[in-house]
Amino acid sequence: MRIALGIEYDGSAFCGWQTQQTGIRAIQPLVQAAVESVAAHSIVLHCAGRTDTGVHAAYQVVHFETQATRSMRAWVLGTNANLPGAVGVLWARPVADDFHARFSAYSRAYAYIISNRRTRPALWRGKVTWECRPLNGDAMARAAAYWLGEHDFSSFRANSCQSRSPMRRVTRCDIETTDQLIILNVEANAFLQHMVRNFAGVLLDIGRGRHPPEWAHELLLARNRAVGGMTAPPDGLYLTAVRYADRFALPAPTWARPALPCYNGPAFD
Repeated sequence: MRIALGIEYDGSAFCGWQTQQTGIRAIQPLVQAAVESVAAHSIVLHCAGRTDTGVHAAYQVVHFETQATRSMRAWVLGTNANLPGAVGVLWARPVADDFHARFSAYSRAYAYIISNRRTRPALWRGKVTWECRPLNGDAMARAAAYWLGEHDFSSFRANSCQSRSPMRRVTRCDIETTDQLIILNVEANAFLQHMVRNFAGVLLDIGRGRHPPEWAHELLLARNRAVGGMTAPPDGLYLTAVRYADRFALPAPTWARPALPCYNGPAFD
């Protein structure tokens, strides 16, 4: 039987999703071991998309094969009982044999959250990227719109990116500004390594007034990472959705923007 799981995690204390060398704390081996404790046999875990060090997930999807007979409730509760508090299984579903967490996905979505206020957000340390200077959200929104569509995103891929093609189709790229937060929402058929963080780095510079919104378009046309701006920190990055054909009958992602807790005063004096 093939089982799919929905997973959320706080990536702050982990060196990314993928299993690393001994002594490096990654999320994949923890989830795999927890599932094996329920299955009572070894499994191979496949994920929808590998997240990097410090990156969070509100909706990661994995699948595995098992000969064990368990209820879906048992897969959820049993796996969670063997996971640290920063990682949790949201749901379990049996899926068709042709389902693959990575290759069956037709799009993925990320949110990059910026706390834009004078004082650092202590309660959200490691969960948002903090910018203490006022950002121009309108300029950031105009810039982000240049990346919609299918393009060569070479200017926004990490030098270590192993993807064979820099072509990606971006179906959503917008800015939401509210409650002392600026949120970049991006959805695409797939992503290059550090692509969203590089988007965020460019938008932060535009929001600070260092470049006009048109700079985002110039970088896109340059197809050159050397001129592509800084890579923003991982703290504010969340995998928020992985989408599949309806026939797989997986629960829909339900990402809702967060609100900074407690403090409702002015962002800037």
